[in-house]
Amino acid sequence: MKKIAILTRDCAGINAAIRSIVRTATKHDLEVLGALKGYEGLIDGNLISLNQRSVSGILNRGGTILKTSRSNRFYEKFGREQTIRTIHKNGIDGLIVIGGNGSLTGAHILAEKYNIPVIGIPATIDNDINGVELTLGADTALNVALDALDKIRDTATSLERIFIVEVMGRSCGYIALNVALAGGCEEVLVPEMDIDLDLMCNEIKEGNKRGKVSWIVIVAEGKAKAHDIANIIKEKIGLETRVAVLGHIQRGGNPTARDRLLGARLGNYAVEVLKEGVTDHCVYYKDNKLFTIPLNVAIQPKELDVNSYYRLIKILT
Repeated sequence: MKKIAILTRDCAGINAAIRSIVRTATKHDLEVLGALKGYEGLIDGNLISLNQRSVSGILNRGGTILKTSRSNRFYEKFGREQTIRTIHKNGIDGLIVIGGNGSLTGAHILAEKYNIPVIGIPATIDNDINGVELTLGADTALNVALDALDKIRDTATSLERIFIVEVMGRSCGYIALNVALAGGCEEVLVPEMDIDLDLMCNEIKEGNKRGKVSWIVIVAEGKAKAHDIANIIKEKIGLETRVAVLGHIQRGGNPTARDRLLGARLGNYAVEVLKEGVTDHCVYYKDNKLFTIPLNVAIQPKELDVNSYYRLIKILT
């Protein structure tokens, strides 16, 4: 193996992983290319050379220096064939894909159908990669959301109002559940669980009668829109509500120490196992050790123990 390539999605900690990959590869005399804008870069042959100097000073930066985009073309036959032509034309012997379920599914396709040596690094704020305890970017996203929530609670308490806070999570309630628990919130709505809104509204009304003057409901974007929940509460019990949609701030920000360390460990290990001939696997970290898991397992739906989270949230509020 003489040359490898990297492609990424975006979240905090990815630049730490890129830096680790490049510097580990350099120690093994491997040339490294970066695909700009993810799979689109591989399709179009939009590649740049990465070396020690080009990854200097990126450890603390959020996002990805390689940029990213969604690629519908990759899931078409022509797009995949063009990807393979780019790989062969540029003499790429192995590929490291950093991203979530969609990116890792693409990696699995390249490995299984086209025999391209591929290693995945799980990176998604939703922490929804099966078999992986913690994905790159999840810790930073959670801390960004929690920081915003703490500020919102100051306002909610001062104004004596109900706040509906919408966080990211299209099909997974990881951020919502953890923010609700760590932030001491009274209610959480996630895609994995049905909540009786009438009961929730009644609890808010009874709490208000007892003198509880503020209330925070966390809503995952994939479950409902914060404005809709706010309207329901206002219509049913007549209490004034405010809405805060955190949006894409959760994907950005300087990575936490945990994500920087995780990116460094996973990036290094990805190069080592790829060099040893491992392919179609995803690297992950658990109990202070590094492991691999087959990509076809990693891309399966991950079950989140929503009930245990919810019970604890209700006990502690």
